[in-house]
Amino acid sequence: GMGNRNEICQARKQRAKKNSSGEIRLKDLQRQIEKRVSSAFRVPQSEIRAKTRRRARTAFARQVAMYLAHVGCGLTYSEVGRLFGRDRTTASYACRLIEDRRDDPDFDASLDLLEEEVRQWTNSRMIRSNTARNRFGV
Repeated sequence: GMGNRNEICQARKQRAKKNSSGEIRLKDLQRQIEKRVSSAFRVPQSEIRAKTRRRARTAFARQVAMYLAHVGCGLTYSEVGRLFGRDRTTASYACRLIEDRRDDPDFDASLDLLEEEVRQWTNSRMIRSNTARNRFGV
């Protein structure tokens, strides 16, 4: 039911929070997410980034990208919105929508995979940035 969906989402975010750090440039993170979502959903990266409305498939890919930034990386809705040129309400709506779609086991599995990739990239950047802290600013 809806009650535990929120708990699940919270749990996912808690996992991300432990790993997230301001050491990573948000633009780099955005590019990494877009690259992965773009190949997973066969939508050009430029389409995901487009400011104007796009066909349903592209909009969905963008919603997944926003979801990954929020849940996989622990960014706030406002940060996610800014990153993708949308407002925080759009970002929060996107995350609710994607969380709902995770009821589908296939979709859930593919998102787990994407989340894991994004998280690994984030962690590897953080380990490196500890040795080169001055090179990474947000």
